[in-house]
Amino acid sequence: MISQKVIECSNALVKRNWSIAFVESMSAGKMCYEFSRVPQSGKILIGGLVCYDGGMKEDLLAVPHYLLEKFTPESAEVTEAMAQNFCRTVPSDICVAITGLSTSGGSETPEKPVGTIFLYFIFPHKQISKRCQFKGNAEDIVNQTIDMAASVIIEELDQFDKQKKDN
Repeated sequence: MISQKVIECSNALVKRNWSIAFVESMSAGKMCYEFSRVPQSGKILIGGLVCYDGGMKEDLLAVPHYLLEKFTPESAEVTEAMAQNFCRTVPSDICVAITGLSTSGGSETPEKPVGTIFLYFIFPHKQISKRCQFKGNAEDIVNQTIDMAASVIIEELDQFDKQKKDN
């Protein structure tokens, strides 16, 4: 079943004739998949790239090695670099990057436990960085991440429309 948040977000994108692309690590392509299942997905979805391993982030997305070493592959800094570099080669109105820890065995610490997720959004008018903490099993964490991303996009589109109307 498709998340209501994803449906709502997709409808908001269709209404505005905006496109979206994803560069995913922790969610392993599920965000792109969920957006591909909505009605009229062909009007909004450009596509996505999965770079789960740090080496792929470095090789395919040109994430600087020092960022991976200093901050870990699951960090706000790496997520931002993924988004910035991906959106240079994949044109879309919105680009969303995701990293994080849905299972143990990554870079978790007491300050960054399993369930810590990093999102980075690039809109035509603004960029947003989010750090979230979710509970549950890996699937729950991924699904909560997808709903959070959709919610952020909906909220930002509504704010953008309001600002345009007020000006």
